[in-house]
Amino acid sequence: ASPMRSLLADPDRYLRSFRLFLERSTEHQSMREFVERQLPAVIASIGNRKSTINVLSVGGGAGEMDLQILSKIRARYPEVTINNDVIEPSADQISKYKERVAQASNLENIKFTWHRETADEYESRMNAEKKTKKWDFIHMIQMLYYVKDVPATIRYFHSLLESQAKLLIILVSGKSGWETLWKKYGSSFPLDDLCSYVSSADLPRMLDAAGLKYQLYELPSHMDITSCFIEGDKDGELLLDFLTETLDFAKTAPPELKRQVMEELRNPGCSEIRDGKVFFNNNLGVIVIEP
Repeated sequence: ASPMRSLLADPDRYLRSFRLFLERSTEHQSMREFVERQLPAVIASIGNRKSTINVLSVGGGAGEMDLQILSKIRARYPEVTINNDVIEPSADQISKYKERVAQASNLENIKFTWHRETADEYESRMNAEKKTKKWDFIHMIQMLYYVKDVPATIRYFHSLLESQAKLLIILVSGKSGWETLWKKYGSSFPLDDLCSYVSSADLPRMLDAAGLKYQLYELPSHMDITSCFIEGDKDGELLLDFLTETLDFAKTAPPELKRQVMEELRNPGCSEIRDGKVFFNNNLGVIVIEP
């Protein structure tokens, strides 16, 4: 048996690799451009004739994108009180989120509530308490990989939408290097039950099956993975862990698998090489679902 283990088995290393990924990629920049340019039209009617807007952030992380989204909702509905509930399993991420809120200056009229739990745990708790709170805007950014049943999770959160509400999902694009890498090698990575591979290419089928109306957007993004090809480079090893969801991939992967993955990462299906640097295609897919 291979000694490969899921990166999620070591939450600390997972967070370090995730933060490095954010540093080396244009992930948040791409999302910010979407929030600036396209989100205003998406939220144009969510607060019509309301004195309170309820926003649910599923997998809110450290809140970087949440606060961008909230500022747009506030700009559109300046007089309204916003209740922002956050579902996030990582205590570390929640404390970073709280620090960010404490330092921000423009959050009057916004009330924050954090729930330290996964999306599945939230759903179970609400069902146990026989509660169905309705929301005006729900967003799930880069979190569908960590739920047990993707179509069921989407259906559940969709069922919580108010009549003018929207459900926003962001995940890796079906046209990204992730899709190429994972379609080819995902079965060799130690995914366990904590994580599954899903991209924007998988969603239309699920949404059509559920009879839901939606719009799709493609966001260009890339990540500099040059350091992955420098033997013994600590950052490169962390990024490889993140790309393969494998703890210490460089040290524990069978040599042949490692060779194939390293070769794949340089191929045009995954990356482009510019000025001697390797840029991984980190394109994102955005899906906006109607009530």
